[in-house]
Amino acid sequence: MRYKDTIIRTIAELCRLLIGGVFIFSGLVKAVDPVGFALKIEEYLASFGLEGLQAFSSILSFNIIAVEFALGVCILMGVYRRYSTFLVLLFMAFMTPLTLYLALFDPVSDCGCFGDAVIITNWETFYKNVVLLAASIFIFIYNQRIFSFFTHKAYWFVGLFAYLFCIGFSYRNYYHLPIIDFRPYKIGANIPYLMSIPEDAPEDEYTYSFIYEKDGVKKEFGLNNYPADDPDWTFVESKTELVKEGYVPPITSFDLYNEEGDNLSEEILNNDQAVFLLILSKVEKANDERIDDINNVYDYAVDKHIPFYAVSGSSISEIEIWSDRTGAEYPFLIADETFLKTIIRSNPGLLLLRSGTILKKWHYKDIPAEENIDTVINSYLEGKEDETHKQQAAIRNNLLTFSVPLLLVWMYDYFRNRRRKRAGNKAEKEDIEK
Repeated sequence: MRYKDTIIRTIAELCRLLIGGVFIFSGLVKAVDPVGFALKIEEYLASFGLEGLQAFSSILSFNIIAVEFALGVCILMGVYRRYSTFLVLLFMAFMTPLTLYLALFDPVSDCGCFGDAVIITNWETFYKNVVLLAASIFIFIYNQRIFSFFTHKAYWFVGLFAYLFCIGFSYRNYYHLPIIDFRPYKIGANIPYLMSIPEDAPEDEYTYSFIYEKDGVKKEFGLNNYPADDPDWTFVESKTELVKEGYVPPITSFDLYNEEGDNLSEEILNNDQAVFLLILSKVEKANDERIDDINNVYDYAVDKHIPFYAVSGSSISEIEIWSDRTGAEYPFLIADETFLKTIIRSNPGLLLLRSGTILKKWHYKDIPAEENIDTVINSYLEGKEDETHKQQAAIRNNLLTFSVPLLLVWMYDYFRNRRRKRAGNKAEKEDIEK
């Protein structure tokens, strides 16, 4: 019996580590980019004919992310073992059939379960969920076999703190740019390089077949045996099927058109001085809170002879309304809305490029003030700013913000429990002596 109990306990702990780790990772990478997950939710709702609920996509994004992260923390720490394992089982019982449907009918190309950090196919997502469902069933049955790092009196703090931290972290990445950019258009990325295809890159592989008809019967032939010279067979149609996809560059296109329909992408990407791109994926939804700061950057660009373009996926009429309302004098280019949302998670957002390399990206809330424009822009043009160091510092600060309070509560909880055990042992010893 002891041997069996040890095996059950070991499997339960492994399931705890698997589920807790996956849920925490999945929650965090989506919290890094809550706007991207909100867009994925909109895609889901549209595919199921629920467009009317898309207005709630941001609220759903924040709460789904925070609940997933908090459940992962509770499972990993052994907090609320009965309730957390039940909720995980409920979650997986819903997601597994859903991802099977996605795999069979492919209404969305990517489930978005790991954001843009890890892209997996719908079938891979389903197989992953089958494993997690099996683990969640086991850990729910044997939830009392997993170790708890806290006593029950600290459970409320761990669960609530994990949820609120994730909400706060998501809002930080929502009201500024993501702390980590998992998309191709990150700072330091060279767009022409990411669009290039290596010489030895694998190419697409296809199979070709031909349909011929004879005496009212249709038959399919391959390249090597089709009856091209047989007059008894009549050609009907040909078929081409992709067998294996070749190399796909991280960026497949970068098309920016002016009102005349000319593509200015080469001119912009080959500029070895500097170029500003103001991204407004939809001008009718763009925030004009910092329009004065944007106009100040445009004035700076005119003074320094730096090209400045606004790029939008909106119609010409909507662009004209925006220009009249904001006093915008900069020229507009037209591009695909989804493409622009991929470049920057801000509407509007500002990019500084040189020779096709993204030197800096600004959320509209973080665009430099008028008195700092010259200093800030020059620091990026001269390469004085270290974005990698800033990113590492931000990650470290957020990690400490989450881990230090939990560690302090754990220490208090541990020593308080230890004192109570000592007091209990002392009282028991005194009773024995009496």
